[in-house]
Amino acid sequence: MSKLKLVGGRPITMDEAVELRQTVFGSAASPPRGEWTRTGINFGAANGVRQPATLFEYPYGLRTPRNATRGMQSVLQAFIIKHFIFDVKPRDKSVPLEELLKPTEAEQAQALYLAISDILWNIGEKTKAIFALPGEASHIPHSHVYFQDNVTEKLFFFEFTTLDEMQIFAKRYLPYFTENPGPGALLLLYSAVVTRGMENLRNDLDAPKGAHLMGPYEEGSLNIVTLLLTGRATPYLHNGVVYVGDEDHYALPQFGILGRGSIGLLIWEGENEAMRSASRQPGSRLKTPATPVWVSCCCGHFGVLFNSNRELLRNYHAEKRFELHYYTLAGCYLSMTVDNRQQEEGADDGQEDGERKQNDMVSTPLERLIHTKWMEAKITYHGPLPASLNF
Repeated sequence: MSKLKLVGGRPITMDEAVELRQTVFGSAASPPRGEWTRTGINFGAANGVRQPATLFEYPYGLRTPRNATRGMQSVLQAFIIKHFIFDVKPRDKSVPLEELLKPTEAEQAQALYLAISDILWNIGEKTKAIFALPGEASHIPHSHVYFQDNVTEKLFFFEFTTLDEMQIFAKRYLPYFTENPGPGALLLLYSAVVTRGMENLRNDLDAPKGAHLMGPYEEGSLNIVTLLLTGRATPYLHNGVVYVGDEDHYALPQFGILGRGSIGLLIWEGENEAMRSASRQPGSRLKTPATPVWVSCCCGHFGVLFNSNRELLRNYHAEKRFELHYYTLAGCYLSMTVDNRQQEEGADDGQEDGERKQNDMVSTPLERLIHTKWMEAKITYHGPLPASLNF
């Protein structure tokens, strides 16, 4: 599918270009991180597409190098998985999960433009959304205050006030996001930022003047993840608003997660106590989303956990024993059984403290992550752990 020439839209101004680059990258006078201008949004091989015998792809899965776009693309992946399992049609229990996750190229494209539209529509509080796409010519000259990156200075903005019109536009211009190498990941991020509004986004960050969205993290900033996941780039993951202060200072509000979304978030930071502050531990609104799909961040590595039973988080009995699936954008897949029955039956009541500590020592980081939601669960992997999961 070839790129169509843009029709309409409003060209970006010099002030907007500088503010956008400063808000996202911290500076407009130096070049942005290179991976953002050359990483597109791409699936693995679609169902029915021939591929080399040595290559095993998951057709529902996005593939991206390990770079700063992976956290953001993992959120997109979670929305895509939700689409295939829960949104395409009423859940038919006779159709196995494996069949739901074998899309054709046309179904991949549909899932992608619908997921992009849903994310932006949620950020715009379901009243408006803005797409940022590049034309052919630059609107902003290279100067000492603005370093051209071949994307930002070419942007046009397209604003929509209905979801249907957004989806039609996203379908028409989807190749702008999927071009590889290309700036597709950056275009999604820019669209999210301008939809939220740059002043609103800086307020979300609740950081000193000059703070920006991008961080030094290898797979991307958690603020980008919360922006796409919740509509606000908040660093605080607790439920609601918490007032923080002491006897010498007025209590100031920290705005956490204000509502329950369709996709959740689970985090395990590893043994670094400094990183495991209370504000970085997801509250129940993130741990218990509307559908059993979670973005995961395990020791700085992003992935997606999911289950195909919509009732999993609504029915206590469904959580006793269930299958859980894990996918990363490196093309790594793992399935496992999560068994909570021992918690109910008190199976380890007689377990000695030494035994319990030994079990903790042999737990994998992925198990520790899952235990942040199901604390005493016994986890049984189906097959050997892929080498890429040795965090």
